[in-house]
Formats: sequence, C-alpha cells, structure tokens
Amino acid sequence: MAQSKDAARKRFEAENKIETIDPDLIYKYDQDKHETIREEGSWRTANQPFKKVKISAVALLKMVMHAKSGGRIEVMGVLQGKLIDSETFVVLDAFALPVEASETRVNAQAQGDEYLVNYLSSAEMVGKSENAIGWYHSHPSYGCWLSGIDVGTQKLQQKQGPWVAIVVDPIRTVSSGKVELGAFRTYPESYKPAESSQQWQSIPLDKIEDFGVYANQYYPLEVSYFKSSLDEHLLNLLWNKYWVNTLSSNALLSNRDYFASAIGDVSEKLEQAESQLQHSGRMGMSSQDKKKEENQLSKVTRDATKTAIEQVNSLMNQVIKDQLFNFEKGKPNSGGVLGK
Repeated sequence: MAQSKDAARKRFEAENKIETIDPDLIYKYDQDKHETIREEGSWRTANQPFKKVKISAVALLKMVMHAKSGGRIEVMGVLQGKLIDSETFVVLDAFALPVEASETRVNAQAQGDEYLVNYLSSAEMVGKSENAIGWYHSHPSYGCWLSGIDVGTQKLQQKQGPWVAIVVDPIRTVSSGKVELGAFRTYPESYKPAESSQQWQSIPLDKIEDFGVYANQYYPLEVSYFKSSLDEHLLNLLWNKYWVNTLSSNALLSNRDYFASAIGDVSEKLEQAESQLQHSGRMGMSSQDKKKEENQLSKVTRDATKTAIEQVNSLMNQVIKDQLFNFEKGKPNSGGVLGK
C-alpha cells in the first residue's frame, strides 16, 4: 500500500510537472521588495503586466481537495504569496472561504470579507506575513475560464492591487488524472484585444454564450508548479488524505452525471453543426463559411475524443484497483470492476 501511495504521488507530480527547487530561492519573503513592486504602478496601466504564476504543490493540493469537496457546487478561496518580479505571482498557500454558489454565480464579497480579514490577521500573528495575492474558485465539469460575474469580480479586485484569478475544475481533474487549472487576469477597461487569447477547451453548449461574450476581456497566465524539501512533511499529510479519497472513489460512478452530460452535449453540438451545414448547402457556401463550419466540426470531434479518453482512463483505473485489491492467487476474479 505504501509503495502504491508513493508511486501515485510521483505520477501526480510528473503529470503536473511539479519541479523541486531550492527553498531559499522561493520561500524567503521580502516585504519591502513585494511592496516596491506593488507601489511601482506599472501593473495599473500595462495591458498584460503579469504573465506567469508559480504555484506550490501544497497550495495546489489544497485547492484541488477543496474544489473536490464541493462536488457540483462552486467553492471559493484566497491565495497567499508574493511577487518576485514585475510579471510573476508566486502562490505559496491557499485557504478556503466559507462561501459557495452554483453554476457561474460566485460572488464572495459580502460573505467572505470578514473571514478573510480575520484569517490574514491570525496568520500575521503567527509569523506568516505573505499577502493575499488572488482568489480561486471551482467550475465543476465546465472548464477553466471566467464567467461574466468572475470578470466583474476580478476587475474590481485588480483596481486595489496586483491580483490573480485561478479556476479549478475538480470533475475533469478526477476524470483525466491531471489537474485542470487556469490562471487569469482581466485587461484594462480601455484595452480591446484584436482577438481572444483563449486556447481551445471543451465548453458545454449551455455555457458557450457566457464564455464567448467575455473571452476577450481577460487573458491566461503561464502556470507552473514547484515543491521543496520544506514542503515534504506537509505534502505527506495532505497526500495521505488525498490518496485515500482517490483510492476509495470510482470515477466511473462519481462522474457518471458528468459523462452523460458530456455525451449529450457532443450530440447536441453535432446536431447543431449538421443543421448549419444543411442550411449553408441550400443557401450556397463561401470559402470563409466553409472554413468556419469545418472548424466547428473539428472542435466537436475534439470534445468527443476528450470524453472518450476520460472514460477509458477511468475504466483502466478501476481495472487496476480491482486487480490490486480483489485478486486472490489461484482463484478467478469473480467480482470484476463492473460487478461491484
């Protein structure tokens, strides 16, 4: 069991590309340097002043576990860390806020402020002086992007100081095995990009409109993960809890609603694409329209492929667990994955 746990943790770190670093390079907190970068002010006027986010493995696990505990309900928390230069956030820790919502309606301004102030005051009393540098929340099963309300919340916070928004999808994380996470900042009000900088991702049909309307009002940041020898004890404690929860769960069962919804979503998108193709065929299609239709079909194909791969991965995980824990030497395995 211990070997399986260690192997799973190594795989988790490899899949999410968690690098081991010298603790003195990242954990030494310089309040004066942080305040100098903050007060410099270039982040107030530049269109894309911050470009990178470095996240500790401890903070990553905390966010994933909190997001997973919320199930289909959105949860939210705050990021603690520092600025190491004029374009890089470093997230050293994360803590949950007593706030929950549904769908894309997360707004913790009223409920979370008092808790946030009390938590930061208590942290400072015990010598933990890192500032709040952003917030995170979950998007269960519908990807990592900012909704209209998220954009409004982020714009409000960015006026106060350097601030980053992180979105975690716990359902897709369980399905794929790799953490589904995105970090974002909004553009200044006066800036309008030529086109959206968002890369392809599978968006449910009922969320596409909200995604599309606001997609050109924010941009993604490059995300990387790190750990050090100072994290080892805390990481072990967190991983023991995460590992037990992961080991005892069945992704095929816990995510059955997600898989059913994803398959239904692909079906609706195909019907929509077919209807548009038939309409275009009757009306005549220009080369530009043809390219647009082919692009739409390619996106549906990628959505379908992604869903199929996630289901196969979930089934393979269950087969492996079944062989590890239910197999008796000399006896046929009568239970099987699907027999439970």
